[in-house]
Amino acid sequence: MIQDKGFEIFLTAPPGLEECLLDEVKGKGFKRPRAVPGGVVLLGGWPEVWRANLWVRGAGRVLARLDGFRVQHLAQLAGRARHVPWARVLRPDIPFRVEATCAKSRIYHSGAAAERIETAIKETLGAPHSAEAEVTVRVRIEDDFCTISLDTSGDLLHKRGHKLEVNAAPMRETMAALFLRQCGFDGNEPMLDPMCGSGTLVIEAAEIAARLNPGRSRRFAFEQLANFDAEAWERMRGVSPQRTPPALCHGSDRDAGAIAMSAANAERAGVSAHTSFRQASISDIAPPEGKPGLVIVNPPYGTRLGDRKTLMPLYQALGQVLSRRFAGWRVGLIAAEPMLAQATRLPFLPHGAPVPHGGLRVTLFRTGTLG
Repeated sequence: MIQDKGFEIFLTAPPGLEECLLDEVKGKGFKRPRAVPGGVVLLGGWPEVWRANLWVRGAGRVLARLDGFRVQHLAQLAGRARHVPWARVLRPDIPFRVEATCAKSRIYHSGAAAERIETAIKETLGAPHSAEAEVTVRVRIEDDFCTISLDTSGDLLHKRGHKLEVNAAPMRETMAALFLRQCGFDGNEPMLDPMCGSGTLVIEAAEIAARLNPGRSRRFAFEQLANFDAEAWERMRGVSPQRTPPALCHGSDRDAGAIAMSAANAERAGVSAHTSFRQASISDIAPPEGKPGLVIVNPPYGTRLGDRKTLMPLYQALGQVLSRRFAGWRVGLIAAEPMLAQATRLPFLPHGAPVPHGGLRVTLFRTGTLG
């Protein structure tokens, strides 16, 4: 049962990236976090919920656990739902919605489960239900155990609030942040993305380097909850460890439209001074001036057989350029087809399992320092 001073807070992550998210959460001072399938659980109160939304780059959502109990039929669910302390978190004047999932349980109809929770909230609190509500109660019934959570984020957290222009297959900012972390990037070295598209990896790296809070430009669902303290929230938002980065984050792309898009997105994110974009093909890229750093690239995936053959020369050229010109640098390459990654002939380290991304499964291939 939720208590004001301490309850479970769940930060979601793509399957396979839970340990990476745990590393970030530990580094930001949260108490007793642990990795679980699908994310990271920690203990805290509402200030920790706010901080997680504001500070954590790799989480997709932040859920506050409201209650959990065993349940085997809908009438039992309806009765237990009436004892959840809804008035402590929901406002009677703010619309809400319920999303439910059921797995391996006697209650198997998610729509019926959601309806029972909706009715309990409306009859005990009087709050209106709306399918478009920002405040979402999430119900998961698995192995006959019901977990009720409140989605405190609203929009998914990769929506930072300042990126308006995207290319055809953008990478989510949350995943970009986790891949940068897996590559050992902490903002104290230069980075280059030679196929930058709309600039996601470059802008995320620049924000890390500048110590900017990822949630600084957006609203959150918790701002509509009964226990929200607007003054305390503004004080929290006003504290920022912002700094001038020691090195620039660079992006290049052969497409002039992508460069214009990236520059516009960097301007909106407030990191124009920390980024550099230029139009260049793979054959034209070269290390920026200064010390070595990280090259991270998200090339076309080539998920169809014909695409793979077409893309093979691109991956081969990328590998040749990086091997010949980027001695002292590390490389991170995101690929859906191991065959294409291996075509670069780069000395990749052992890699982890593929992670879901846009209906595909992609793998981060990393090198050590190139010789």
